[in-house]
Amino acid sequence: MDLGISGKRALVCASSKGLGLGCAEALAAAGVNLVMNARGAEALEASAQAIRDAHGVEVATVACDVTTPEGQAAVLAAAEGADILVNNAGGPPPGMWTDWEREDFIKALDSNMLTPISFIKGLVPAMMERGWGRVVNITSQTVRAPIPVLGLSNAARAGLTGYVAGTARQVAGKGVTINNLLPGIHATDRADALDSGVAKQQGISIEEARAQRAATIPAERYGTREEFGAACAFLCSRHAGFIVGQNILLDGGGVNLTM
Repeated sequence: MDLGISGKRALVCASSKGLGLGCAEALAAAGVNLVMNARGAEALEASAQAIRDAHGVEVATVACDVTTPEGQAAVLAAAEGADILVNNAGGPPPGMWTDWEREDFIKALDSNMLTPISFIKGLVPAMMERGWGRVVNITSQTVRAPIPVLGLSNAARAGLTGYVAGTARQVAGKGVTINNLLPGIHATDRADALDSGVAKQQGISIEEARAQRAATIPAERYGTREEFGAACAFLCSRHAGFIVGQNILLDGGGVNLTM
């Protein structure tokens, strides 16, 4: 399928690896020029060069912490005029409700709610002026089905979801769509970290921990960054203009809901 976005320009946050990289790769395959961001400069540039070599698109990189005002300013300057925004950030650490203090929630909100909002506010007005734009926020299945040990993520990502629910419907008339992709378990460093915690807690190998969790997923496997990226690229395509303010699960059937 021709996604109709060749020659467009996208900002993809936290895209040196994992789901962000999957989105960057899929957009590049559709002919989209990229601005890629991550904290680690070496890994970011390596991923960017691999995409340049594979797809022949322009790729700019900005290595910084986007939760800081300086980092946000640098990324927005590099991405000025972008047609597509993919918001992404690693999730906060797991724990128990008794573990978290105010500062822990502030960090989670900065990363998983307030920074995406800053990028939406920074880029969407110009998209509206041009009459076309796409925003995809990578959130989590915990927005629909909270996981107790991920309370920080549950709270921050649900806040972003509420913001998007109203904002998406205010900008859709100008040709700009905002939607959320809700990943379940994918084969990423985040999954490795969570599986390692389970393995340590239960005194089992990480392979055994993965097998236990895969058995809870109807698809009986973890998702891949490639299939996640393909879903993101479709939401960014010219074919997705009537999809507005939606929360789309990519979880292998793990969340059991009728609606």
